[in-house]
Amino acid sequence: MARRHIVAAGGIVVRPGAAPLVAVVQRRKDRVWVLPKGKLDAGEAPIDGARREVTEETGHEVAVHEFLGVISYPNRGSVKVAQFWRMVPLDTPPRPLMRDVRAVDWLPIEEAVAVLALPWEQAFLDGLAGRGLADAPPPLAPAAEPVTPQPIEAAAAAPLARDTGLLLRLWRGLTSP
Repeated sequence: MARRHIVAAGGIVVRPGAAPLVAVVQRRKDRVWVLPKGKLDAGEAPIDGARREVTEETGHEVAVHEFLGVISYPNRGSVKVAQFWRMVPLDTPPRPLMRDVRAVDWLPIEEAVAVLALPWEQAFLDGLAGRGLADAPPPLAPAAEPVTPQPIEAAAAAPLARDTGLLLRLWRGLTSP
């Protein structure tokens, strides 16, 4: 029986300014630096999960801006698919970090790329450099009502399905006997 893929969401959290800074978090379990992201709760809309995970991992409430893309990678015999939005921290007092996070750092994009431990996150963030991450269009409003999650293969119109459906089929083909 094939294992189901893991769906996650997170953010590229940017402090705008003359030299924009990007948030990276250090995991407590292995002390590696990663982008803030995490698994979605059952029935949770990806954009809501992204906001929740970023707040838990960085300690900052955020305004969510545009969708930036998807990365996928092998994870314990399955595939993890993570969607990312550009986010900006709000001017509110920071919350305590979740237990799984040891530290948060704010770095220029080039330094953030260099410190990230996962090559797919490095490539993703490096590809976003120079795309106006510090510009601030109006934030997206939270969903008015919960969104019913759709299987990735069935959501053909969604960016995640379009990008990830093919990747999942290719990965399954490579890992099947």
